[in-house]
Amino acid sequence: RWRFTPESSCDVDWRRLRAPPDLVINAVMFATHTSVAGSRNSAFHGQVRWNSSKETSKEGRALTSQVFMVKKWKKQAVNENGKPIRVRMHVKKGDTVVVIAGKDKGQVSQVEEVFTKTGQVLVKDVNKKVKHSKPVQEGEAGQIREMEFPIHHSNVMHYSKEKQVRSRVGYKVDSDGKKTRYLVKTGEQLD
Repeated sequence: RWRFTPESSCDVDWRRLRAPPDLVINAVMFATHTSVAGSRNSAFHGQVRWNSSKETSKEGRALTSQVFMVKKWKKQAVNENGKPIRVRMHVKKGDTVVVIAGKDKGQVSQVEEVFTKTGQVLVKDVNKKVKHSKPVQEGEAGQIREMEFPIHHSNVMHYSKEKQVRSRVGYKVDSDGKKTRYLVKTGEQLD
């Protein structure tokens, strides 16, 4: 059992937790290299859980919460329900786009996958890198593979193959009440 205060040097972001400063926290930590018992400043990852149902807030509600943490430089923003906040994006899977920034600037390709948690998209033959993987099973050899990695959705724009021009996307509502996307510059329907 550990007693933490907001001034304690640990990896918990107290502003996000919305917990009162005098809250007693029972934390289960999974140490990476150093033992938690040995040092208060130990690096940890995995789950941090606390349950303070015995204590109540000023309004009389029981204080119970749960936090899922990853590496401290990769904290995921969460909403009030504890679920990741999704990023609204202007592209969907299967859209034809042109890269407008980065080393692959000017390349026209298709969106293969959309990652709404991070706001990134995987575009075919864009942002290729070499991935070295170790052998998993005994007798297996390691591999060096060239893979595509995601880029931020703001670095791509929709592209019209007919008119050979890039464009922003607009939205129209049909008489049936169905919302459709179109290219602003050319008027092409996307879906």
